[in-house]
Amino acid sequence: MVFKVQFYDGLARNGILNLKSKKISIETPVFMPVGTYGVVRSMTPEELYEMGFNIILGNAIHLFFRPGLKAITDHNGLHNFMRWKKAILTDSGGFQIFSLNKICKVNDNGVLFTNPKDGNKLFLTPEKSMDIQYSLSSDIVMSFDECIDCNLSWDIVKKSMERSVLWSKRSKDHFNKLGNKNLLFGIIQGGLFHELRYFSITNLIKMDFDGYAIGGLSVGESKESLYSILKYVTPQLPQDKPRYLMGVGTPLDIVQAVNYGIDMFDCVIPTRNARNGHLFVSNGVIKIRNSQYKYDMLPLDKKCNCYTCINYTRSYLHHLYRCKEILGIRLNTIHNLFYYSNLMEELRNAIKQKTIRNFVINFNKNYIKNENLI
Repeated sequence: MVFKVQFYDGLARNGILNLKSKKISIETPVFMPVGTYGVVRSMTPEELYEMGFNIILGNAIHLFFRPGLKAITDHNGLHNFMRWKKAILTDSGGFQIFSLNKICKVNDNGVLFTNPKDGNKLFLTPEKSMDIQYSLSSDIVMSFDECIDCNLSWDIVKKSMERSVLWSKRSKDHFNKLGNKNLLFGIIQGGLFHELRYFSITNLIKMDFDGYAIGGLSVGESKESLYSILKYVTPQLPQDKPRYLMGVGTPLDIVQAVNYGIDMFDCVIPTRNARNGHLFVSNGVIKIRNSQYKYDMLPLDKKCNCYTCINYTRSYLHHLYRCKEILGIRLNTIHNLFYYSNLMEELRNAIKQKTIRNFVINFNKNYIKNENLI
């Protein structure tokens, strides 16, 4: 069995995801740090292992352009290239239709990308996306989809969703031809329209993917819209398949999504915010660039046992940020990723102990109260 739910607490689930390609089991809910170019910025694999991470995300299109598939296949895959011994999920390139919309052209067959750095072109089809991810040897492969702005009209979103359904079928057919022993997840699209999401869900379930991702969110919608889609989509997904919410998110969004029954997450927020001096702590958020921390002798978070909090003061971290020192980025990143890893462990334990409702209430109350005050 690929996925087995161990404990329920309401809609929230604690499960085990078993990979076909390795003897690795991933306990959910789980957060995947983003390693777009085969590296989680400023972090070594050993540091990530020590924090408890056993799966990360890489991006097929960015890796195709840089360093290119030859450099990776010469190492017999992305794992060896980056010396990562655990699991890798690769994004198919669909999100780049949104994020790189100025350098791509879409039609029903695929997407033409132009690398802005050197002008090289790639016409990405569902089949090509599967080939690239096969070459990367990722453990979880994502079907090719079209991610667009969620605020577009019904007609535009409908056409895009229908295209994604067709691309999902082409992805699945080609994936099967490759004889890939890894897992393939389908991606549900449909913007903020429940009817379009329903069409996508029903068609993808018929294709029998190993897991199902909810795409097309975290692209500018309100929290109310995000939660509305999650509450609508999640109960319709198979109970025996993992559910992955792509590109989300903040600690607040993750806690809420787990409560709605989501199992897997990825987002650049912990690492990007670390580089910007925006640090998550147990009672809110610290913006370490602020002058109030210049002489602050406290650790970032008295309740945190990460390397940064054990060894350094807010004053020193403020100094590193103001000096734009690389060490400051590393220490901030260590702390934020540790925070996310610890948050997921707390969520898993709350589900096992059937205390998730109180956990969510207390977390939301504390986080919202302090988010903009520190």
